[in-house]
Amino acid sequence: MTATMSVTAPEWLTQRNGGLRLAPDGRTWLFLLNDTPQYKLTPTPADGKWTCFIQQSVNGKRIDGGAVYPTREDAVRGGLEELRGKLGW
Repeated sequence: MTATMSVTAPEWLTQRNGGLRLAPDGRTWLFLLNDTPQYKLTPTPADGKWTCFIQQSVNGKRIDGGAVYPTREDAVRGGLEELRGKLGW
């Protein structure tokens, strides 16, 4: 298990009755709407940096764009922004 990261739900998510919760694996963040997991965001090493693997919870479909970030926390935050764009929010 990895050390806990400091990532909070952005305002655009909380305004829609959403939130984030760390999954039992200790590295995946669950994107919740009405307390139901909709997406999984997992920071993953990428050539000395990090990317965010984004997967729909209901069907396992991967929807991330493969962007690279300097830290794990930035990868999750960036993944949230990628997801926001996909959702049109």
